[in-house]
Amino acid sequence: MATQDTRPRGGFVSFFRDYTKTWVHAVATAGLTAFGTLAVFHRGFIALALATYIVPPIALYLWRPSAGRTDGDTAAEGEGDAAIAGGGGPPLERTGAGDGPAAAGEDDRDADWHLVDVPTDATLRDVCVTDAGAVYAVGENGLVLAGAPVDGADTGAWSIVLEDGPAAAGDELTGVDATDGGEAVWVAGDSGSLGRLEAETGRHTDYTAPADSTDNWVGVAVGGTSGDETVLLITGSGTVLRGRYRDGKCAWDDPITPGSGASLSAIALADASVGYCCDTNDSVFETTDGGHSFDRVGLDGAGGTLEALATLGRGDCLVSDDDGVVHRYGGSTWTPDRVGDEAICGIARREGETIACDADGVLYERTRAAGWDRVGTQAPDALIAVSTATTGERAVAVGEEGTVVERR
Repeated sequence: MATQDTRPRGGFVSFFRDYTKTWVHAVATAGLTAFGTLAVFHRGFIALALATYIVPPIALYLWRPSAGRTDGDTAAEGEGDAAIAGGGGPPLERTGAGDGPAAAGEDDRDADWHLVDVPTDATLRDVCVTDAGAVYAVGENGLVLAGAPVDGADTGAWSIVLEDGPAAAGDELTGVDATDGGEAVWVAGDSGSLGRLEAETGRHTDYTAPADSTDNWVGVAVGGTSGDETVLLITGSGTVLRGRYRDGKCAWDDPITPGSGASLSAIALADASVGYCCDTNDSVFETTDGGHSFDRVGLDGAGGTLEALATLGRGDCLVSDDDGVVHRYGGSTWTPDRVGDEAICGIARREGETIACDADGVLYERTRAAGWDRVGTQAPDALIAVSTATTGERAVAVGEEGTVVERR
C-alpha cells in the first residue's frame, strides 16, 4: 500500500498536515490512546504511547525524499523550468501567459499539456476551472492565483489575486470552488479562512470563521448560481458546515457529522442539491438536499486512504485513493479501477472524460469508451489537484513548487 507522497518542500509542517489524513496517522492515534490508557498500570507505557505517535511521521518524512525516485526523475528536476519531464518522449516547452496552444498538425494529444509560467513557487493545494473559462488556484500562505479565460489563440495572463488570504492572515488555503457560470469563487483553508471573490471585479469579501468556527477547512464545495449559493465546508474532525449566500449575506447551519468522526478528505457538489463527500475511514456519503443531511453509500474494502472525488450527479461518483485506485459508483455498487501505483491526489470529471493526477507528477486521461491512458509527459513536482472546464477546452493541474500544468 502506498502512503501519499506529496510532502511540500516547504518543510515538516506542511508534510504533517497531509500525514494527518492518512491511515498511518489513524493507527498511530489509536496506539497513542491504547498505550496511554495502560499507563495507569505502569509508567513505561507513557514512553511507548509517545513513541507510537511520534516515530511514524518522522520516519516517513525522512524516508520520503528517495521514495519512488529514479535517476531519470532527478535529471528531469535538474531541467526544472525548461520542460515537463517526458515519459520516454520529447520534453514539452514551458509556455508563457501569452503563448498559444500547440502548433497545428501535432497529432500527439500529449503535446496539449504544457507547464505554465506563473508568478509563484508556492505549493498550490487546489484548483478550479470555472464555467467562464477562468482558473483559480489556492495554496500556501493564503495565496490565490488566477488565470484569465482563453481568448482565441491566447491565454490570459496569470496573476496573484490574494497574497495572504481573505483575512490577510497568511493561513494556508486548501480548497476552491465556483458557482454555476463562474461569477463567484469561494476559497477556504486553515484557521477558519473563508472568502468570496467576484470574478468580474476581483473584489473579495472575508467570511473567515463562519458560525464562529476557526477549524481548518479541508475542502469547499459550491452549488447554485451567483447570489443563490450553497456552500459546504469540511473539516479534519469529520464535520460538514453548510452555508447559504443570498443578497450579500451568509447564513450558517449547525455543523453535522456524516460518519464516525474520521477526517473528511474531499467534497464535491454536482448542483445545489446533489453531492458527495468522503473520509479517511473508507466511507463515502451522498447528499440530495444540498448538505442538510448525508447518507453513507459505501465504500467498503478500499486498499488505500480515500483522497479525492468527482461527481456529475446522483448515482455518479468517482473516488480516488492513495494506492493508485479510482473507485466508481454506479448508484448501487462500487467498482475499483487501478490507474497507477502512486497516490491519486486529484480527479476531475466532465461528460465523456475523466482526468486524474498523482503524487509523482503523472497525469491520466480516460474517455467514456476507453480505459485510463497515462499522459506521456510528467510534471517536475508532485501534482495535488486537477480541474477541467465542462466543455473540455481547458484543464489545469497544480501542485508543489508552484507547478501549473495546462491542457488547451
